[in-house]
Amino acid sequence: MIGRLRGTLLDKQPPWLVVDVAGVGYELEASMTTLVALPGTGESVSLYTHLSVRDDAHLLYGFAREQERALFRALIKVNGIGPKLALAILSGMDEEAFIRCVMDDDVKSLTRLPGVGKKTAERLIIEMRDRFPHWEASQGAAALEQAASPAAEAGPRDALADAESALVSLGYKPAEAARMLSGLDETLPTEALIKAALTRRLAG
Repeated sequence: MIGRLRGTLLDKQPPWLVVDVAGVGYELEASMTTLVALPGTGESVSLYTHLSVRDDAHLLYGFAREQERALFRALIKVNGIGPKLALAILSGMDEEAFIRCVMDDDVKSLTRLPGVGKKTAERLIIEMRDRFPHWEASQGAAALEQAASPAAEAGPRDALADAESALVSLGYKPAEAARMLSGLDETLPTEALIKAALTRRLAG
């Protein structure tokens, strides 16, 4: 079981990233919350990880904070919630916001996330409600503050196109992803554009 990686960030193409550890490049999938918190390529990173073993693939997921990984692991235990949907949920809101939705029975906010309909939102609330009392919600607030100051994106890629592609990979339809990004500052790095689009979607 791979529980943590420390190495050099080689590439970020949301929702994917590559970390070099002693000459071995590990490809991981991560939430937008984690991607926004990471430094630029070439910098040192340390990530908590979750390894999913399937018949056709071994998939590695990376998290900037241990609490985010804990929530990911709790989410994939809910009936009907797989890793892809769990990452979409974590991309759309941080741990504190998700806990608040569950504790407040806020079905409406949860259904703004891609792939989360009313029944899924209700199931999340029912199954997750009793799992949070021991969690420190303040950690989620600190993480959100950190994510609000993203590092500059390295490389010449088209940030807007990359952001739209990443939103589609999270489950949004192309037209919806384009609307979410419409009017945003195109000079922002990819991760900042994604975060701003997700924030706008949840607020709407």
